[in-house]
Amino acid sequence: MRRSLASCAAVAALLVPAALPAQQSEIATSYRAQADRIIAAALRDSSAYARLTELVDRFGPRLSGTDRLERALDWVLMQMRRDGLDSVRAEPVRVPHWVRGSESAELVLPYPRRLPMLSLGGSIATPPDGITADVLVVSSFDELKARAAEARGRIVLYDVAFENYGQAVAYRTNGAVEAARAGAVASLIRSVTPYSLQTPHTGAMRYDSTVGRIPHAAITVEDAMLLHRMQQRGERVQVKLYMEARSLPDAPSRNVMAELRGRERPGEVVVLGGHSDSWDVGQGAMDDGGGVVAAWEAVRLLKVLGLQPRRTVRVVAWVNEENGLRGGTAYRDAHRAELGRHVAAIESDAGVFRPLGFGFSGSDAALAVVEQIGKLLEPIGAGAIRRGGGGADISPIMEQGVPGLGLNVDGERYFWYHHSDADTVDKLDPRELGECVAALAVMAYVLAELPEPLPRSSP
Repeated sequence: MRRSLASCAAVAALLVPAALPAQQSEIATSYRAQADRIIAAALRDSSAYARLTELVDRFGPRLSGTDRLERALDWVLMQMRRDGLDSVRAEPVRVPHWVRGSESAELVLPYPRRLPMLSLGGSIATPPDGITADVLVVSSFDELKARAAEARGRIVLYDVAFENYGQAVAYRTNGAVEAARAGAVASLIRSVTPYSLQTPHTGAMRYDSTVGRIPHAAITVEDAMLLHRMQQRGERVQVKLYMEARSLPDAPSRNVMAELRGRERPGEVVVLGGHSDSWDVGQGAMDDGGGVVAAWEAVRLLKVLGLQPRRTVRVVAWVNEENGLRGGTAYRDAHRAELGRHVAAIESDAGVFRPLGFGFSGSDAALAVVEQIGKLLEPIGAGAIRRGGGGADISPIMEQGVPGLGLNVDGERYFWYHHSDADTVDKLDPRELGECVAALAVMAYVLAELPEPLPRSSP
């Protein structure tokens, strides 16, 4: 049996590349009418913005483990059923349950001043009376290492300017570990953002079992720079930090999903979505309520237009992306047997600003197909396809060989609001959200409708 299957696979591998050039050359013309119809419908329909507004206004921030998230998921399931989508369901996931509690930071010396702050997700609390200690400001891990003797018994503050997210987020993720290694009693970071109006930004952090755990929090860009200037002038900088943060036992939650069932090959799937959870500040409108709603509306729009593709299109609101990725891994485990029939996975988790195109991870032959589909999105400026794409929630199934796409948008303002109280629905433009719906709907539809599935790379 194995030898026979291997022989069939080898023959298929030889046949598919021969068929692909013809398929590629026809895509930009064969699906133009459907793509134009989808785009026009998405741009004249304001239901995506109305739906997103209702979601975030009604339920607010949706941190994993909270009742707000669970009530929001109940509402999503109810609305998906009202939309008449197929196979609306929830799949169980156990998620972390971290609670912020009361918190504050105060400048004690050289003069009293309140410091806006946010504990970082997963941090422990301070002692009940808080921590009052002198501050050592550093600009890098290397500087901390060089000044480790000065860090003992102090609060370490990382004043690191935002150059890009990957560079700056390392201090949020690993700052407590390195400060504790140097003997600090707590650590603070300059919020991970290129622009600030005295707004702190939260996000996930981690501990290491080889060193003790210390409280870890973020202050604003302005205050991090202020404390740094004070230190440079030789002033004594002292801060009182108070945090009640704690982790509770894992809580039950769900991935929620719905489908537009394929007319010919329902067992083959194009999956798209975003994550339902958010941090416990702001509304989680941009990160990632908008991504969930854009993908959901893309599938609903195909149904409204009567565009039922060959394959099934499945929308998923993955849970617990922010502080655990439990939804993405649970989806992989629950659907492992069918991942060989997942044609592609698409994620929207970069804000629903003006779409520019997609990033793609997969074989060169598949990339050529996706580039042709991209041409259908040129009327809304979303036709650029670049190598390298996906998303956190789909990364577990991409590791199993599923080709992955991530919606690329004009992200200039994304990190202004990211993980802060400023992530509210007013930051988003209804037309740009409609364009994101159009881009997702066209990409998902054509991938599900093509005569042949995308050719795969080996996982």
